[in-house]
This record gives sequence, C-alpha cells and structure tokens, in this order.
Amino acid sequence: MSIKAEEISALIKQQLANYQDELTVDEVGTVTYVGDGIARANGLDNALSGELLEFADGTYGMAQNLESNDVGIVILGAYKGIREGDTIKRTGRIMEVPVGEELIGRVVNPLGQPIDGLGDVKTTKTRPIEKKAPGVMERQSVSEPLQTGLKAIDALVPIGRGQRELVIGDRKTGKTSVAIDTILNQRDQNMICIYVAIGQKESTVRTQVETLRKYGAMDYTIVVSAGPSSPAPLLWLAPYAGAAMGEEFMYNGKHVLIVYDDLSKQADAYRELSLILRRPPGREAYPGDVFYLHSRLLERAAKLSDELGGGSMTALPFIETKAGDVSAYIPTNVISITDGQIFLDSDNFYSGVRPAIDAGTSVSRVGGSAQIKAMKKVAGTLRLDLASYHELESFAQFGSDLDEATQAKLNRGRRTVEVLKQPLHKPLPVERQVVILYALTHGYLDGVLVDDILNFQDQLFEFIESNHNEIFADIASSGQLPEGSKLDDVIKEFAETFQSSVR
Repeated sequence: MSIKAEEISALIKQQLANYQDELTVDEVGTVTYVGDGIARANGLDNALSGELLEFADGTYGMAQNLESNDVGIVILGAYKGIREGDTIKRTGRIMEVPVGEELIGRVVNPLGQPIDGLGDVKTTKTRPIEKKAPGVMERQSVSEPLQTGLKAIDALVPIGRGQRELVIGDRKTGKTSVAIDTILNQRDQNMICIYVAIGQKESTVRTQVETLRKYGAMDYTIVVSAGPSSPAPLLWLAPYAGAAMGEEFMYNGKHVLIVYDDLSKQADAYRELSLILRRPPGREAYPGDVFYLHSRLLERAAKLSDELGGGSMTALPFIETKAGDVSAYIPTNVISITDGQIFLDSDNFYSGVRPAIDAGTSVSRVGGSAQIKAMKKVAGTLRLDLASYHELESFAQFGSDLDEATQAKLNRGRRTVEVLKQPLHKPLPVERQVVILYALTHGYLDGVLVDDILNFQDQLFEFIESNHNEIFADIASSGQLPEGSKLDDVIKEFAETFQSSVR
C-alpha cells in the first residue's frame, strides 16, 4: 500500500490548523517549615491573603501571614505527607465550600466533605467561606418571630428571624438541648437549619444527629462537624463554612437558622493558630483581631430587604463561661455583637428548673416585635412577676409572718417557675404556650398544687383539642387571642373537671 504525499501534507496541515499554543505559568514556592498545622514557604511573592495553596501531595493550605521573606500558611487537613523542601503552588482561588439543597440531611466537615458514610454530596455549587455581611440598606428590621417551642424563651426573650441571640452558660447547663429543641420545633415552619459543632466530641455529635433523625428533623437540617481531633484550622473555619451554606438559601429568599456550638472553642483554635504563626498576643493571649473573628461572622446573619428576596438567617451563637463569669474577654465581646443573650444558670439547672434560663440576666433587644400579639398580651407581666418573686423569695426565708398580698405573689411566682419548666425534646407550638400562659396570668392556676401544674397543662391541652380545637387553630392563624370570654369559659369549664393526681 503506497502512501501519497498529498495525504501526508493534508494531514500535517490539519494538525497545524488545530494546534493551539498554550503556555501555563504556575507560581511555585518552597516549604521551609511544617508543623502544628501550619507551614511556611518562600517564593510565593504574589500570594493573596486567604488564597488556597496546593502542596506537592495534593493537600491544600490557606495563606494567612504575608511577610517580607515568607508566607505563613494554615494547612487544611493532615500535614504528615508534607516535608520541608517540598514545592507549593498558588491556585488563584479563595477558600470555597459546596452549597445547595443536596447538603440537607447530611453531616459534613468544614470543607464540605461528607463524614456520614452516605456517599458523595452531588452538588456543583460553591460559595466563598468569607463574604462581606449585608450592608445597612440591604437589611430590614426583624419583625417575624422564630418560635423555639420553649415557653421560657418565646415568652421572656423572644427571637425573631434575622436576629443574633447569644446562648451563654457554664458547661453542662443545657445549651445544646436548647438548640436541638429549637431545631425540632422548625418542622413545617419553612426553615432550613444548620448545626455547626465546633470541638464537640464525635460521640456527642453522633447522639445529636440520631436525635434529629429520630424526630424527622434531618429532613431540613445540615450538620457541620469539626471534632476535637480535627486540626485547629478546621475548628476555626467551621462557623464560616456553615454561614456560607446558610447564605446560599438566604439569598434565594429562604429562612435559615444556624447554631454555632460553640464559639469559645473556635476562639481557642484561632488563638492557637495565631500564636504558632507568631502573631502578637493580647488580652488572655488572644490575638488583637479576635473581636473581628466573631463580628464578621455574626454580622452575616440578617433579615434581607424585600428587593433581595426577603430571606433571613438567624444565628444562635453559643459561648461557654467558666463559673458563670460573663465578664471574661470572649463573652463580653460576643454579648456586644449580638441582639441579646439567653443566660443559662447552673443553680437553676441543678435545682430542676429546666430549661435553666435566668430571666433576670437574659434579654432580647428585639423584644415584642418578634412575638405574635397573643403572646405579647399574656407574657407582658411575666418578667416582672418572676423578678418580684425571686426578690420576695430571698426575704421570705427569714420570716414567716407574711401578709396576704406577699403570700399571693409568692404563690403565683412558684407556679410561674413551674409552668416555664419543659421536658427535653418536647417543644410546644406557640398557640399551646399562649393558652397555658393565659391560664397562669389570669389566676386559673392559683388554686392548683404546684406539683400538679404540668399535669394540669397536659390535660388542658387534651381537653381543648378534643372539645374546642378551633381555639388553637384561631390563635395559630390570626396570632390574636379569641374574642370575648371564650378562652376564659373553656379554661373554667376544664378547671371544674380537673382531678388532682397529687395526694
């Protein structure tokens, strides 16, 4: 078989026509130090702060310190395969995480990689973990309530969609339980929840995930977990990764609840990183920008204006105190950034008042604008009642001769404390909360034994559900108390048939 010269020349011409002269230039440096989750490299003169850098073994790092002779890099992942003298190159990208509906129901690490054994997350969307918070004109004031299902919070320290409400307290005072119950109560509320576990034991996170799954809450929840064995950079990045995932929904007009459990551990991880990177330490050895660490995160929670779709992201940051000291550095920082705080008191917790919310110290700076009108009416005097009860209680133990008015206040106070108690993982719809608080503030519980209050409450709900269910439906739909004396008549009718179970 002979080969014709014309065929060869035609083939060469075709190849030359398709040839593209592509020149790729990679800016490459050399690793000069590696250890404790950080690396240093020289030769990366044009690296940007926050840029992703790729090591020779495929591990990624993030440029943090840009110094005259080298770059300080935090390593995102295991660093055992990295050696001094290895090459490292710029990627030209900033740190991003996968986002989108596909993450719902999954447990991922701060890089968006699944850690629940359910296979890959099939999403192509990503978002940068650091994003400028919405400006003043891009927001609107908080007006929609976010119902937690906990009477003590919804009545005394209401939370609105787009608010940042700090949950603060000592270790083992029920902070995580408040978050889990709030997430459980978002079922059928058109709310996507993100639970960010920072430095929580992996067995604890597993228990929380199983609880959420048991009550069907994983259908609308994403869990981001950075365990205590994770490198410090991942603990530091976890809340930002969660915020980026939440923003994807918020900017699409949806409502998001994000829980950061807890930011004390994030601050500790950031302090560790900063000290290893030789940044100058400040108060309690935290770096000077530890306030900015939390403010730029929490400011991303917002209620967006109608022009931007009216979506919202509500943040519940957690801070762990030591011996109830809210005047320490990190607690005072976060208190000044948030729109109020829910303080959990260890004395309340161990005396059986759970959730252990201290009504005197807790405050919501959004207040009544995050409550339905019915709740505003029944809860108006609760805080004052509780404050005067606690004041009288401390005096009453010194003397037994109390006048009738004082005795009546003490009796009402004891019943108020009892009504605000709530079993674990049993959040109450707002219409039921309104009914029992109405019964309390209008004196219908004054004759009921304190030990029988919760029994009275359960039976009252059953009675209304069976005989007068329109009351619940009316409060839920209109947000108002039923007209006239309808509610009074129903509670009186029930009170006459109520049988005490306490002997």
